[in-house]
Amino acid sequence: MTYQPATISDDLSTLPRLPAWVTSGRAETVEDVAFRSGAAFTVLDQLIGDPRHGVPLKLLANRLALSAATATSKLEGRLAREADIRDAFHLTPPGEARGPDGDLLAFWREGVRLRAGRTGEVGAWLHVGLERARAHGPLSGCVAALRAVLEADDRAERTACLLSDVVLARALNWKQVLPVTAQRLTKAALRDLTAEGQGADLAVEVRILESVEESIRLTRDLARCAAALRAVAPKLRAKGSDAAVDVFLSEDAVAPASMLSPRIHGTMIPMTDRASRRFCDRLVELGVARELTGRSTFRLYGVAS
Repeated sequence: MTYQPATISDDLSTLPRLPAWVTSGRAETVEDVAFRSGAAFTVLDQLIGDPRHGVPLKLLANRLALSAATATSKLEGRLAREADIRDAFHLTPPGEARGPDGDLLAFWREGVRLRAGRTGEVGAWLHVGLERARAHGPLSGCVAALRAVLEADDRAERTACLLSDVVLARALNWKQVLPVTAQRLTKAALRDLTAEGQGADLAVEVRILESVEESIRLTRDLARCAAALRAVAPKLRAKGSDAAVDVFLSEDAVAPASMLSPRIHGTMIPMTDRASRRFCDRLVELGVARELTGRSTFRLYGVAS
């Protein structure tokens, strides 16, 4: 493929952003949450729904999946670091056990494809959330889904958070499920929710809203990073460079030895191990990618931010 950056707005300052009255304070009442969530969902919907903004949706979803995995590791009491979770997933050879950290990230990366048409208990939980969302708004639907799952199993934090994300995406007619619910939740907040403590619903809604607002900032940042990467793509002379750029626009971390060599991920285009490493180093030289691990071996690369 040949990149044509002109098809995307050249003026990234025009990207939708949160208004100042949203970012200047904290939501403390039901009314605050209602007004702020309306603004936040409108902005995020514009960012991910209009291709002219150039948001790399797969990259965004995978970046959020890593954050969600880190957050749910804390909720589950394991406290794994983001770097350890990332490495466990991306550096484990195919066919070998990833371990609990790598499996957790795999859960989130695969989970964003979940749809509300599932049957059985999962479908019932989704139905509870979606019905609540139709009557009282998306955030209320998220809370209902969380409660429904955790009342059945108070250790099913990852499932509860994922189904909350599915409810949000369905309620807002998003094509892509974005893992935002887990980011700022705490074990105490979830415990209060199932105990139906006073103000528990509002407290959880506020935390999800804050995560949505942070996701907007990430989305805008990734749009800028993607634009920079697309702009330098014509300067790259390596065979298969366009396909390799596509990998960077989809993955939060790229392992040259497995994702670019011996074939570029998702294609039949060959690339030698040496060429893959040189390609990644070239992107770093151009300022559009960075090495993520700080190691001299077993390196991972991602778009610069």
